[in-house]
Amino acid sequence: MALPDIRQRTGYLFVAVTVGHIILISAQVNTRRGVPMLEAVTVGTFAELQRGASAFIGGVQDSWQNYFALQSVRGQNEQLRNEIGQLRIKLQEEQALAAQSRTLQQLLEFRAQTPLSTTAAAIIAGGASPDFRTVTIDKGTGAGLRPDMAILAPQGVVGRVITPSAFASKVQLLIDRNAAAGVLDERSRVQAVAVGTGTDRLRLDFVEGTADVKVGDRVVTSGIDGIYPKGFVVGQIESIQRGAGEFTSIVVRPSVDFSALESVLVVLSPPAAASVPPAAVAETPAAPAATAQGRE
Repeated sequence: MALPDIRQRTGYLFVAVTVGHIILISAQVNTRRGVPMLEAVTVGTFAELQRGASAFIGGVQDSWQNYFALQSVRGQNEQLRNEIGQLRIKLQEEQALAAQSRTLQQLLEFRAQTPLSTTAAAIIAGGASPDFRTVTIDKGTGAGLRPDMAILAPQGVVGRVITPSAFASKVQLLIDRNAAAGVLDERSRVQAVAVGTGTDRLRLDFVEGTADVKVGDRVVTSGIDGIYPKGFVVGQIESIQRGAGEFTSIVVRPSVDFSALESVLVVLSPPAAASVPPAAVAETPAAPAATAQGRE
């Protein structure tokens, strides 16, 4: 085993001597530029090492800066999203106020056009039971309200007061299944009774089989029920069915959108004291769906 070790050591020594000679020769030999070969190799090697280290450090710095820049951008995006959300809320508030202003303006114009003594009220609650179509308004006996006072809107007839309290009143909508109103066909003057169905439609009862009624005819209050003043719009005939020489079904689409109703007028004067001709109501513009409660 000693012979291979001696040969291996001799080989190492030979390599070392060779490298030493190369280094000595390189130190003595100059390049074309007059720079010693050893110095040129050494400088070139260290330059490459420095360039690699500089590139590595620069990459790490760029990555670190990009990371913080990305975090900053994320923060700015979150802030912008919050600002956009706040602006959308403000826009909705402004739209609600604008809709409320339009509704109040239409209510005031409607109130000015009718000779009846009225007071404005806001709807503050809906009926809890789907079987009974009622709402609650923010006026009661303290404002002079009594049972059976008519409730109107710029679009037409809403219903009547059924249970007033000191500061609020329950209103039975005209579409309630227990509600009814004396009406007539505005074109032919045929009289009938509009009855609530509990849905978003009315039906006409007590119409003679020979009566002149047509789809599209407008139905207005007749005033004979002692509750609703004469001449206010109730709705429009939507469909007619006949059978055995008589009307089996006359469906009326109400002029009032009860699902979007939020402000109304309460008629304080009895129907016998004042009535409105159909022409006066026909000139009243229909109000769009309200988005905010109106008050007097």
